[in-house]
Amino acid sequence: MRIIFMGTPDFAVPALVALTEAGHEVVAAYTQPPRPGGRRGREPTPSPVQREAELRGIAVRHPASLRSAEAQAEFAALKADIAVVAAYGLLLPQAILDAPRLGCLNIHASILPRWRGAAPIQRAILAGDPTTGVTIMQMEAGLDTGPMLATLRTVIERKTAGELTRELAERGAQLLVGTLRDLALHRPVQQPEDGVTYAKKIDKAEARLDFTADAEQAERQVRAFAPTPGAWFAFEDERYKVLAADVVEGRGAPGTVIDDGLTIACGNGAIRPLTVQRAGRPAMATADLLRGRAIPAGTVLTG
Repeated sequence: MRIIFMGTPDFAVPALVALTEAGHEVVAAYTQPPRPGGRRGREPTPSPVQREAELRGIAVRHPASLRSAEAQAEFAALKADIAVVAAYGLLLPQAILDAPRLGCLNIHASILPRWRGAAPIQRAILAGDPTTGVTIMQMEAGLDTGPMLATLRTVIERKTAGELTRELAERGAQLLVGTLRDLALHRPVQQPEDGVTYAKKIDKAEARLDFTADAEQAERQVRAFAPTPGAWFAFEDERYKVLAADVVEGRGAPGTVIDDGLTIACGNGAIRPLTVQRAGRPAMATADLLRGRAIPAGTVLTG
């Protein structure tokens, strides 16, 4: 097939790779424009999709909007059989949805209709869902409302958002390729009306650890925001990210360190950070942190 690929972050890269390796002709990759980044935080940094597309000799486009007649004409001129969308970052106007001969397919990281929207992986972890997955969906004007062509499920267990993103990206890419190979056999199924939830974009303020919640919920925060933006607490006006933690027994006022191993009391139970990170430094085991930066029992941590 002649395919237009539309994606931006690391999650989208395995799908782009799988399409090209399956023999499809990816005629263009649409992605978000380079953002400030690099060591100094100022150098224009291309998206992961742009880097992969350029390595494979695929033309890259990053319009600021797809609403102009010019952008829509350029898109239609590619005469694609289908467009594949994976965490692109822009809403697609109807003219874009209608341009490819077979329309547009989306790789969405949840089992729809649960967790429509921007942050399905993090929301599933925060909600304590036992399972999640990937849906291949025919796109329409609504937010992740289109009919489903294929799904797969996976257990969440104690996976972090980073680990789950990598897993769903790889498995979703293979599901996509299989769906395209037998597209005529995949009859679109309308999403059920029951069970709709929305995964709103993550606000960085949500990463502040809430020790008044149960320990299980605090540990979900850790996993949902690992590796980025990183769940955090404050000690002596410095933020410490917690990238992994265990739920353990323990009692005390919420936010109080209750032993010399940085076990922190929550509203019910306690968490023990396993991996932490100070600003500007690499992640390290909690024991290594405490050898150089004691946080004694009785300390009350703040957000």
